[in-house]
Amino acid sequence: MWTGSAEAPPTVRIAMLAPSLQPSERRVAEAIAGDAERAIERTAQEIADLVGVGRATVIRTAQSLGYDGYPQLRVALTREVALGAPTATDASDGTMLGAVRASIERVAGRLSQTTSALTEEALEEFVRVLDESHRVLVAANGLSAPLGLDLAMRLVSSGRSAEYMSDTMGQQITAAQLGKGSACLVVSGSGANRATLEVIDAARASGATVLVITSFPRSAAAERADVTLVVAPIDDSFREELVHTSRAALMLMTESVVSLLAARRGDAALKARAATLSVLSRSLSE
Repeated sequence: MWTGSAEAPPTVRIAMLAPSLQPSERRVAEAIAGDAERAIERTAQEIADLVGVGRATVIRTAQSLGYDGYPQLRVALTREVALGAPTATDASDGTMLGAVRASIERVAGRLSQTTSALTEEALEEFVRVLDESHRVLVAANGLSAPLGLDLAMRLVSSGRSAEYMSDTMGQQITAAQLGKGSACLVVSGSGANRATLEVIDAARASGATVLVITSFPRSAAAERADVTLVVAPIDDSFREELVHTSRAALMLMTESVVSLLAARRGDAALKARAATLSVLSRSLSE
């Protein structure tokens, strides 16, 4: 069941929840997302006949997406289409430059949707735990690993001491020793990386609070977390997320979290950033 913001449009909910839906519900959701304009005009029975499932499955799918029923989903689809919700397009002209422009336009077109699943309560609690924890371990593996390193460095530069190590075994050993009052901050696009899940389990067993930034609210990582920030994927489906593996939205979220933390810390963060700039200035040459 959808637990994110009520403002999140249907296609964004489908992209985030599709991996956790029942196979029959997933087929219904993907059929709706694949042609939202026609789905608006179809009844629940017509969608059922199109996909090859029972009408009850269509209704359950709508409820899994956070709507009372299919009529409410149709209304939400109408609103999304009317507002001109961005869709992935390929404007490439056949040149390399055209391909780059098309790729960037595709990402830019969906960036506005990436915050649609966030809630004020989750953000407040996330930043509070990050600020008050006496020890913070940043964990990220696979294609999210560079984001983990970047996040740890940004936290330190803002006066929030944080630990990061690239070795997965080292992450698990450190997580197992965190203890109560500490936090394990995890970045995982899919929320399904096995090494990352083992780090989360070790942190939870130690009594630490687990903070997760991911793109899928019903992923294994999100289900294990104490506080989760769900960043809607730029890609339209879990499959596309695995193929294209864009981490642009997740990186923007980590930067925003650090900014929120710095604002909460006030003068302490300003002093830390001044010290950081002093070190950077000495490392530059003309």
